[in-house]
Amino acid sequence: MLRRWGMMCPVSTSTPSERNRRWAATMEGFEGAGDALTVAHQNSSARVDALALEATRTRQAREQLLESLLAPGATRAEGAGQRAREEEPDTWRTCFERDRDRILHSNAFRRLAGKTQVFVFPDDHMRTRLTHALEVAQVAAGIARPLGLNVALTEAIALGHDCGHGPGGHASEEALDPFVEGGFDHATWGADVALRELNLCHETLDGIRNHSWSRPAPSTPEGEVVSWADRIAYVCHDFEDAVSAGVVDVTELPTIVRERCGTRRGHQLGSFINAVIDTVRAHGVIGMDARHAEALAAFRGFNYERIYLRGSSRDQAHKVVSMLRVLVEYYAAHPLAIPNLDADDAHLDSQSAALRVAVQYVAGMTDRFACQAAQSLLEWPDDQLPSGIDR
Repeated sequence: MLRRWGMMCPVSTSTPSERNRRWAATMEGFEGAGDALTVAHQNSSARVDALALEATRTRQAREQLLESLLAPGATRAEGAGQRAREEEPDTWRTCFERDRDRILHSNAFRRLAGKTQVFVFPDDHMRTRLTHALEVAQVAAGIARPLGLNVALTEAIALGHDCGHGPGGHASEEALDPFVEGGFDHATWGADVALRELNLCHETLDGIRNHSWSRPAPSTPEGEVVSWADRIAYVCHDFEDAVSAGVVDVTELPTIVRERCGTRRGHQLGSFINAVIDTVRAHGVIGMDARHAEALAAFRGFNYERIYLRGSSRDQAHKVVSMLRVLVEYYAAHPLAIPNLDADDAHLDSQSAALRVAVQYVAGMTDRFACQAAQSLLEWPDDQLPSGIDR
């Protein structure tokens, strides 16, 4: 059927189409009317009196403006920020805006598109670790903005909070635990290893390092907001994905959740977000009232029992753990098989150094890359690979 359709709709590759010619015609943009400049559209007419705004839009002026807008206790941006390596301040962006941008453009963040949130190799509409991070950033900003907190810092922490995750979701932490002194924790690994080269501000790294509830509290209110936003986002969207996959049904949701937060993701998110905002406004503490916190805990407990710890999930996790551990052992024994080693790692003169770069390399892999490496290097059996919608 596909072949016949292709025969019915031939595509010529010998000459550019009219669409391609129109696109190519815009290659150099368009000459602005009466000015020695280029504009994007032939009829561009937008105008801004940027010169009049210049005095109020530099970084220093915006820092002063934020000082008057932020709530007492909110984190202030100052110059280049507190960084491990000193830098010159940016002309236009605050230090936390720079952090947000660096994370957004980093390899570690991009690789989240290929890393498991809940379902390995999800279908087109299910979350990946990257879309989860984006949803956390939206929830966190939705809380931070009305509370007068630093939105740029909040977004930076939220976008970077899971950059330390390995392939295969939380199973990668169990897999890599034996190879890291003190155990492998995606939160600390993200701040201390995966994002180290970005030279992020102390407050950003602190929020990433301590976003998990099992960790010490972050040192900023923005970091605490991300801790709540993370849990709110994943509890709601993981349930929605599980319903879409036929793992659970909406009617199975605990009564306390349905009655207090509804059954649709939008209603649930709104309930929990408003609960945090109202609680902070009433008490000044980053938290949630007992009524909604009880519903959130019941929601999370339901997800753990029916989604995260169901039989097939445990089977997938077992396969991930086995595969990743053998990959680490392989690369520790063959470190030169790791491409593009940093200059400091070029001469691996100890077993511990080889193990360190092996863990770092495997932790950075996407799900698919890890499976392909296991197959090509280890001749890993197909039936022992984690499977998903497209495998």
